[in-house]
Amino acid sequence: MSGPRVVLAPDKFKGSLTAPEVAAALGVGIRRRVPGADVRAVPVADGGDGMVEAFAAAGWQRVEIDAPGPTGEPSRAVYAMRDETAVVELAAAVGLVKLPGGRLAPLRADTFGLGVVVAHALDAGAREIVLGLGGSASTDGGSGLLRALGLRLLDENNDELDGTAMDVVTLLSRVAAVDRAGLHPAVARARFTLACDVDNPLLGPAGAVAVYSPQKGADRHMMVKLEAALTHWAAILGTGYAEIGGAGAAGGTGFGALAVLGAEVRSGIDVLLELLEFTALVKGATLVVTGEGSLDHQSMHGKAPVGVAAAANAARVPVVAAVGRTMLSPGEIRAAGFAACYPLSELEPDAARSMLTAGKLLERIGERIAREHL
Repeated sequence: MSGPRVVLAPDKFKGSLTAPEVAAALGVGIRRRVPGADVRAVPVADGGDGMVEAFAAAGWQRVEIDAPGPTGEPSRAVYAMRDETAVVELAAAVGLVKLPGGRLAPLRADTFGLGVVVAHALDAGAREIVLGLGGSASTDGGSGLLRALGLRLLDENNDELDGTAMDVVTLLSRVAAVDRAGLHPAVARARFTLACDVDNPLLGPAGAVAVYSPQKGADRHMMVKLEAALTHWAAILGTGYAEIGGAGAAGGTGFGALAVLGAEVRSGIDVLLELLEFTALVKGATLVVTGEGSLDHQSMHGKAPVGVAAAANAARVPVVAAVGRTMLSPGEIRAAGFAACYPLSELEPDAARSMLTAGKLLERIGERIAREHL
């Protein structure tokens, strides 16, 4: 007789462990308590960093290529591919984590390298491109992505603007028209899905600049310039697209993809679970275990663990969360679909020590979950 089947579907513990490492530690603890358990790891992500590795862990081909980083320096980027579907993670190409020396560059960073990766995937035969839009280093309205895919930005004299020779504000402010004739030929035949967990518009108090540019290094003076540049850019490509929820994702990359690539915005975790055929994976399972570094009220808005909980509940499989810490009440945890929540902070209240020893703590949590649920 086979043992209980447990599906481990955690997101990363940011700054501590990757999603596959979280799953591995939980698995060690569960097997220690229940040696016969059939433990299956399905690491997840909600569109930000870690999305490609989640698909690689599920057996998709991991493709690594040369592509410019966010400030143009030579770098390496990675995407995942299966059949005609490619999952491209912005963070893995032009994200904050790719900035040389971690030096923020709010006016210089762009998304050109992301476009290089997308073009590579199209050349490799991808006809469905999923763009994970978390962790952006830039606020360029997606102009770099589009330039790399062949969109020409023209000035008032109909001359092409050299995006490598000027900062983002100067480039976008000088655009008078765009020429789509040179777009990569496969763009017209491809379907683009934006996997993200934010619904911000491009402009205004809830837009890309106001909400996200400070964490990319923009001061008040820069923010005024960036907002004006994006407002002008929106007038060129279509202000209607600027108002769509998600247009402000990744410094306005969502807007550029909506306006030129005909992209659709979807919840990152929903896209991931669909492509990983998660419903079939959990069918008949005894338990699903998910989690992330911090389970809080922001988690309720499209974050991975709540998406996993919804999918598990729909399949009538109980689900519990293993987290670094939680800011939710027991009632809120139950309302989010979890049968129980196990924060590492109960074992190690000191946050710094908890992060340093998260792997061992998760093994202990895994043992407790097995004891109480298997």
